Amino acid sequence: MATLYNQADKNVRLTWIYISGFLVFVIGVGYVFAGAMNNSAILYFCVIFAVIMSFSSYWWSDKIVLAMSSAKEVSREDGREIYNLVENLCITAGLPVPKIYIIEDSAPNAFATGRDAEHAVICLTTGIIQKLEKIELEGVIAHELSHIGNRDILLSTVVVVMVGFVALLADWFRNWAFWGGGRRRGGSSEGGGQLQMILMIAAIVLSILAPVAAVLMQLAISRRREFLADADGALLTRYPEGLARALEKISADPKPLDEANRATAHLFIINPFAGKKVSKLFMTHPPIEERVAALRGMDIK
Repeated sequence: MATLYNQADKNVRLTWIYISGFLVFVIGVGYVFAGAMNNSAILYFCVIFAVIMSFSSYWWSDKIVLAMSSAKEVSREDGREIYNLVENLCITAGLPVPKIYIIEDSAPNAFATGRDAEHAVICLTTGIIQKLEKIELEGVIAHELSHIGNRDILLSTVVVVMVGFVALLADWFRNWAFWGGGRRRGGSSEGGGQLQMILMIAAIVLSILAPVAAVLMQLAISRRREFLADADGALLTRYPEGLARALEKISADPKPLDEANRATAHLFIINPFAGKKVSKLFMTHPPIEERVAALRGMDIK
């Protein structure tokens, strides 16, 4: 059974597995692309860049995500009511008080980021502060604190950087191939030419499938962790109805979040692209109906 404690350990292990796998994957992609383009410099670039990205995704991914979201830190003086809510829940959860950031956007949403509880951030939109009642906002904050407590924030934030880089690498190669880069180089012999053609085909296939695989990994991680954070957040407040009502209000709001993008979508408490219908396979979050039903089915006394 998943709990706050064993989930935290599991997420730390998964983070290092993903970082190591990312390193091997990017080097492998660099090898294929270098062969297809007949340019060994591409392999050297991928090796160096994969090492840098793996290191930076652990230490600075939260800062990258906050910059991508145009979030600004709010001081205790300017956000005293929010800080009071967060501090009271942190005392109950046994967590240090995270920094609080605000996104100036009327769409109600929130996420947490950071590599551990000591370097955590809770980010709220102005819309969620204005549109939710206090008991509902408390449920949302408890949900995000649960992500911090079980180390979801490390895993999910690292994935943002990795998925983004894989997508950029794939786009770069496809642009190169379609604009004629592959036709300007030929093999020095018939056998060399055949090998380069095979590598070219492999590279094109890889450039198409790699971002799809990365996004599916991103979505699988996100969907499972949302159910656990909902349950832990409800246990923290002892009032599942508050979070259930918050989820219903947020999902019913028609305004999409302007500062969200495909790389960061899985971080938010619900899908930030309001009104867009997608296949369940490609949903960044479980259906709201399932989450609300699970919350209202909890027996907390």
